[in-house]
Amino acid sequence: MILVWIIAIPMFAGVAGWIAERRYPNAPRWIALAALAADALLLVPIGILGPVFAMPPFLWWAKFTMPWIPQWGISFAFGVDGLSFLMLALSVFMGVAAVLASWTEIRQRVGFFHFNLLWVLAGITGVFVARDLFLFFFFWEMMLIPMYFLIALWGHENRMYAAVKFFIFTQLSGLLMLVAIVSLYFIHGKISGVYTFDYATIAGTVLPPQTSFWLFLGFFAAFAVKLPVVPVHSWLPDAHTEAPTAGSVILAGLLLKTGAYGLIRFAIPLCPTGAAQATPIVMGLAVVGILYGAVMAFAQRDLKRLVAYSSISHMGFVLLGIFAWNTTALQGAVMQMICHGIGTGALFILVGVMQERMHTRDIRLMGGLWSTAPRMGGVALFFALASLGLPGLGNFVAEFLILMGAYPAHPIATALAAIGLVLGSIYSLWIVLKVFHGPNALQRNIRDLVPRELAIMAALMAALVWLGMYPAPVLRTAEPSVKFVQAIAEQAATDPNITKRGGNAP
Repeated sequence: MILVWIIAIPMFAGVAGWIAERRYPNAPRWIALAALAADALLLVPIGILGPVFAMPPFLWWAKFTMPWIPQWGISFAFGVDGLSFLMLALSVFMGVAAVLASWTEIRQRVGFFHFNLLWVLAGITGVFVARDLFLFFFFWEMMLIPMYFLIALWGHENRMYAAVKFFIFTQLSGLLMLVAIVSLYFIHGKISGVYTFDYATIAGTVLPPQTSFWLFLGFFAAFAVKLPVVPVHSWLPDAHTEAPTAGSVILAGLLLKTGAYGLIRFAIPLCPTGAAQATPIVMGLAVVGILYGAVMAFAQRDLKRLVAYSSISHMGFVLLGIFAWNTTALQGAVMQMICHGIGTGALFILVGVMQERMHTRDIRLMGGLWSTAPRMGGVALFFALASLGLPGLGNFVAEFLILMGAYPAHPIATALAAIGLVLGSIYSLWIVLKVFHGPNALQRNIRDLVPRELAIMAALMAALVWLGMYPAPVLRTAEPSVKFVQAIAEQAATDPNITKRGGNAP
């Protein structure tokens, strides 16, 4: 029942905070923090005892199953393994950061704001623990509605445009995934006589190469939009630019990670032959995303939009690592998911802090802020260096593992992706130069980081330093899940039918 409570507590807390606001305006913030603290405590026994009592198949650390619609083969089936545990820990960590970052920014409808924030976190948690494909789709769609409200109600100037665009992109791609899920349901039922949405059961279905390819495209469409992959990325800069700070933190830190998680957990294990056939195209899209995102980031004048395009570039490395079909690269992709969530989330918090003080995100209206806010400048420099992959920080470990793992299989793609690191260094340092150095032409005298903001930044900085200096616990935790995906990849690589369609085995 721990897995059920991890989802249920934020949902109940969201409703409680919404109701409590009528009598205690500040209550929703404290209720949200208490709910996330409770989830963190529930993760402790799973993290300690889970690896000891891991249950096959897929080495689940903890499982829960209860019938939901048994006549259709649908059940409340939850499970946690090493990969999903890491994602759950990241969700709680970034959820706390989002609540604290919005402490003074949100002043209207505070209860409804935290209701939506907690419910989107509950949806993300459900995505990471669902072992039933129908249940996975349910939580996948559940994330959409509260995030839409976060952008549309508490966003900035063009918030309705950004919210509707986010909704359309996510909804349409999600419907393609639903078609793939239902098709798998009927295909497995026709072959075995058992109609079920159970992940472990359907994962063993042997699909014809052409069928596997088309089903993979259905899953990939949904996950590519969330990642996001160029050219279905255009919703992200608009959503980030218009979202409130907490919305941007959840988008960058967690929502994008559901796309990468879906590829690792569902798309490749369920359609391995189709994924192998699509690998050359996907690797090309990964390289395009890395380079395009970096170039577009440098071209931005809106600071929030710049960070948004940098996310596209960084998530391109995740896609590269996943489809390198290599254990080292896959572990690097998982590390990049975590480090990008922490580092980019911190940058969005900083941008939110500056916008709250200066009422602008235009880089051309900034400059020389280090003299008036030296703590803010030092923190910004740290996360800019993390973004460019400074050795000693987690981002360096992630990108190094991805490139080292991808090079033997795809040397040209890896070499082109490495150019993205150079471009990343340029735009990362350019942020610090333009915002914090040079003349303070407008004579701005902004307030430096307050203790609450410093506490958030210190926690995020400590996490990146720990991941950079001692990544072994994370790599060990993700290793069984990564090796499972790698084993499926190797099996798909030996399928002679791949070459018959003109595809390349990994």
